[in-house]
Amino acid sequence: MRSRRLDYSESTRSALVDSAVELFTKRGYAGTSLDEIAKRARVTKGALYHHFSGKQALFEAAFDAVESLVFDRLEKIMSGSETPWERVLASLNAFIKSCLDPSYQRIAIHEAPVVMGWERWREAEDRCSFGLIKAGLQTLIEAGEIDDVPVEITSRLLFGALSSAATEIASSADPKKVGAQVESVMIRLLDRIRRPAEAEASRGDRAS
Repeated sequence: MRSRRLDYSESTRSALVDSAVELFTKRGYAGTSLDEIAKRARVTKGALYHHFSGKQALFEAAFDAVESLVFDRLEKIMSGSETPWERVLASLNAFIKSCLDPSYQRIAIHEAPVVMGWERWREAEDRCSFGLIKAGLQTLIEAGEIDDVPVEITSRLLFGALSSAATEIASSADPKKVGAQVESVMIRLLDRIRRPAEAEASRGDRAS
């Protein structure tokens, strides 16, 4: 059986991460203090340091939290019952919607490369986004939806394009408009490597 102490410890950590996500989203990393995070989480500063070594460690936990939400959402779509092509397009749409979320924009896109450092941030992104892109591409090839392209390099190119797109969306004065443009362009790019018979059948389905 779980002990009350363990439950309390986990709830305290969760409260601190939730508080950090909210404050980092509103004020950014530089504009948020550990005192404010602890106060909003209703814990002492000592309790905060019991779980996190400092502000950067807490930021990385906040980053993991917002990244995990997006990853779980996309992973669920990719393991759905739709056709591989439909799952990929649905995942693209879900990712773009995530780029419109204020917490994901501020923490994962704008702040993380600076706070965590470029290499550490890219490694974290690789573990999440890149793996899903590679798996999705491999599924499309195995299903005969697209030509047998080099999976690693094609995944890297798509990953780079989506990373740049996320920054464009998050930095735009009209994120929804840019998001729609990104989705349209990415679908066209994917159509370029799709097998003609599959693309024609898909167009026919949409027309009907």
